[in-house]
Amino acid sequence: MNELVLTNRFERAFRRLVGKNPSLQPQIEATLRRMAENPDDPRLKTHHLSGQLKGLHASSVAYDCRIVFVRQKHPKTGAETLLLINIGTHEAVY
Repeated sequence: MNELVLTNRFERAFRRLVGKNPSLQPQIEATLRRMAENPDDPRLKTHHLSGQLKGLHASSVAYDCRIVFVRQKHPKTGAETLLLINIGTHEAVY
């Protein structure tokens, strides 16, 4: 199980997104659970980003909703953690 670490930017974007579209919240929560279990689950469509976002990854929540994150190793345990950076529409996060 991977640890999910939320940045302030992610939390603000999440509140804004769910405020505009409350029906997305259950889908986002299900996606976050899947990411914690296995970020490479095919249903997440996880992929590497390039350009200015090189080194980051993105997973799909819904047709036009993405979560941008970076994989890191926990300094003490060595376990993988996922630092959640942003969430929003394809246009907003890229």
